[in-house]
Amino acid sequence: MIHLLLADDQVEYRKGLAELLAMEPDLTIVGQAENGQRAITLTGQHQPDVILMDVRMPLCNGVEATRIIHQRYPWIRILVLSTFDEDDYICQSLQFGALGYLLKSTPVPQLTDAIRVVSQGCSQLGPTIAPKVFSQLNPITETQRRAIENVLSEREREVIQLLGKGKNNKEIAQTLHLSQGTVRNHISRILSGLELRDRTQAALWAQKYL
Repeated sequence: MIHLLLADDQVEYRKGLAELLAMEPDLTIVGQAENGQRAITLTGQHQPDVILMDVRMPLCNGVEATRIIHQRYPWIRILVLSTFDEDDYICQSLQFGALGYLLKSTPVPQLTDAIRVVSQGCSQLGPTIAPKVFSQLNPITETQRRAIENVLSEREREVIQLLGKGKNNKEIAQTLHLSQGTVRNHISRILSGLELRDRTQAALWAQKYL
């Protein structure tokens, strides 16, 4: 069973979505938040598996709520569900820990599939969102190509592939039977070797090139 928290300030939309999602046998709604601050509070209380997060909300917007929740509860998956496909919202949400970004116009069957995918730790981007995200990545450079072939160890290639699947440090450590400190060291070397800014860029880079 996947436990969901819905965060959206549009009451009728949120309640209607909750009713539709509750019809799925493997999904259950554990809470509904009308703003980002309430989403943070309910996350601490209910520890959901997946949060559907709107971006524009009062008191605390969804981007900031995503940042705070991901810092406090990095194992909880966040899927942004928004009316807006502006580059800043998309990039900041993903940078702050969201695993996916979909528009509210996404048909319910596709949304429920995305929830299941995100709950497994894999990223999910809407068809109009993915091109915006990948456009932020520069074409693979000769330095990066050499890094893959000569600089990154086999273990580091395994780490970045898991990053591309949306895994956090704890999950990577468990999968590869490493300590979290060792995983952090590998990620630092990966970012340096591939000339990437942060782990979000590394994850997106892995999805595009590996």
